[in-house]
Amino acid sequence: MAKLIALSIDVTKFDKSKLVKGKKGTYANITISVNDEEDQFGNDVSVWESQSKEERDAKENRNFLGNGKTIWSSEESAPKKPSGKKVLVEEEDDLPF
Repeated sequence: MAKLIALSIDVTKFDKSKLVKGKKGTYANITISVNDEEDQFGNDVSVWESQSKEERDAKENRNFLGNGKTIWSSEESAPKKPSGKKVLVEEEDDLPF
């Protein structure tokens, strides 16, 4: 299953002490969560700085960086998102009574 996700990240919220210096640049380790339900703004994706096992075990607060939306999915059985338009469908009734 493939997905395209559009994110908006507030880079000023990065904890500079968690940035990792590599051979080809400086990296931020992040975690992305894709939810089954959309929030009130239509977002179904959240992103935060990755936590160490110790931070997770201590139940430290996540450093939330932003959110986004799934804009495309290859999953054929994925439910289509409602457009907000209601469609009235008349059913034919073949019953004799």
